[in-house]
Formats: sequence, C-alpha cells, structure tokens
Amino acid sequence: MSKKILATALLSLTLIAAGCGAKTTTNDGGAASPAPSGGAAEGGKNYTIAISQIVEHPSLDATRDGFLAALKDAGIEEGKNLKVEFDSAQDDQSNNLSIAQKIAGGDADLALGIATPSAQALVENVKKIPVLFAAVTDPVASNIVTSLDKPGGNVTGASDTNPAAVVQLMDFIASDFPKVKTVGMVINEGESNAVVMADNAEQALSKHGIKLVKAPVTNTSEVKQAAESLIGKADALFIALDNRVVSGSDAIIEVANANKIPFFSSDRDTVEKGAFATVGFKYYDHGYQVGQMAAEVLKDGKNPGDMPVKMQEKLDLILNLKSAEAQGITVTDAMKGQVKDAAANIIQ
Repeated sequence: MSKKILATALLSLTLIAAGCGAKTTTNDGGAASPAPSGGAAEGGKNYTIAISQIVEHPSLDATRDGFLAALKDAGIEEGKNLKVEFDSAQDDQSNNLSIAQKIAGGDADLALGIATPSAQALVENVKKIPVLFAAVTDPVASNIVTSLDKPGGNVTGASDTNPAAVVQLMDFIASDFPKVKTVGMVINEGESNAVVMADNAEQALSKHGIKLVKAPVTNTSEVKQAAESLIGKADALFIALDNRVVSGSDAIIEVANANKIPFFSSDRDTVEKGAFATVGFKYYDHGYQVGQMAAEVLKDGKNPGDMPVKMQEKLDLILNLKSAEAQGITVTDAMKGQVKDAAANIIQ
C-alpha cells in the first residue's frame, strides 16, 4: 500500500473493502500505522515489508516475532526505519488471495508469506519484489520453489521441518510406548504440509508394525469431534504442522487429557500448551532465521533466487511433564535421557 494512498481516505477505504474480511494490523496489533518519518537506517533508507499470514496461532505468531527481531538486530526496526503491513487471512482462502493481490499492487520492498497457503498466493501474484516464506513444510511439493538449492526467480525462505523430525518422533513412540499399536491423526487433507508429514509418519510407524489412522477435518470447528472419533481406535494421538488443526489443538488436548491418551504434536508451541512431546525447535528461532535472510536481501542486495532454502538442523526431543501427568504417562529416565538440552526442552 503506497504512502500516497494512505494519505487519501477514499482510496484507503477502497483497499480495506478489497481485503474481503482479512485482518490488517501492524505487528503490535494496532491499526495500520503511517510510514515512518525520520530515524532512517544508515544511509537514509526506510523499508516497507508486507506480511501475509494464513491464520493467527502461537507457532505462526512466534515465527513473525522472530522474523521482526532479526531485522531489528540488523538495524531495520519497526517505528524507526521500518513499516510493517501485516495481514491475517483468518484461514480464509479468498482473503488469502486478496491479500496477495493487494501486496502485488503496493509498494513494499519485500513480502513475507507465513505458512504454505500464504506463500503460495504470494509466489503466484507478487513478481516485482522479493518474496520470502516461513512455516512451509515442503516448498518444492507445494510449488513455491522448484529447487531447495537454487530457488530461482524472486523467492526463497526456510522450511519449518526436517523429515528426520517426524521419523524421530515416531521412533520415540515405538520405543518408549510399547503398548501403542495404532496412532490416530487429526488431519486437514487439503493442506499439503499435513499430507507430506502424514506420509512420513505412516512410513516410519509401519517399520515398527504400528498403524496410522486418520480423522479428516475441513475446518477448525471439526477438530474436537475428529479427536473424539479416534478414542477406542487409537492408542495415541498425533498432529502435523497443519494450521487448521493446530488452531484447534486445545480441543485435542482436552480429549487427550479426559481419556488419558498420549498426544504428540509436530511443533513446540502445542507441547507448551498441553501436548506431551514433539521433536522440533522454537518457531521464534525459525522466524529469526528467515529475518536474517530478509536483512541480507534488503541491506546487501542479495538475490532471493540465488539463496538456498534453509532447513531446521538443530532438532531435539521436547517433553511436557505436566501434560504427561494429565495424560496418564509415566515419564521414565530413558525418555528424559533422549532430550539433548534438558534445561530448555523438558517443560515442568
């Protein structure tokens, strides 16, 4: 959105209408702020970054916070020399498309897509400025880039997973929960991230003779019913990096606790909320990684298409001991011994 457009109320109202219900805020949740004046970066440069996020939940919000923190550490700070135009699509695909089209017609210096649907819409519509992505599980399978090593065009970013994470988590279930013969998975099969991770989980579990049973959902309101449908069919519950399902994870935690069934997630934030375990990392750190890439593009003039897609390498088992008690799990010394950084990743 250009500064001239912001100066005219009529055109500003027109652009708000075009948002089709999308939520537009600054990073602190207030109304869209005017462009920063004064306090420009060294060399007198001000920046505008447009952020499109499919929905707001702890993992994606932490990604955004980390992204902006990395920029701040690089001397690009909101309120001083950075204007942030943040839009949440509220898990609505028409909003998601409208946001991407608005960014394409604006004058931002760089766009960030948080989560696969947002990144896909930006890549499809935004051609004139750098596009970075975060919280995307498989950017190649999602047609966001054609290669991880050489993304090409105006696009790069970081994947929020490492296939080894799912395998390690399934191996943990197999080795430390010998009574688990079936794992139930609430899944939105319309999200490619979830499908890829489900396939990885199913392959890993099959090597241990464990079955994966899926309970599909099409929206967040169906998550609790789907989780309840797995009781009696599954010995444990698991979810992927599935935005629609993660948004409803409170309901799965409730079902898991009520039925004393172990609940495993693919992200740390859901473990902090009440799932028992994951193999993963902090999404804040993931966002920070992408923010560092953005700083290289903005300050050093790097071409995104020449910057390899980054992946999470530092994986660790993360356990929530309170959740273990709520779900009837006896946490053994053998379980704790698998946590590399116990101080950070055993949640009391």
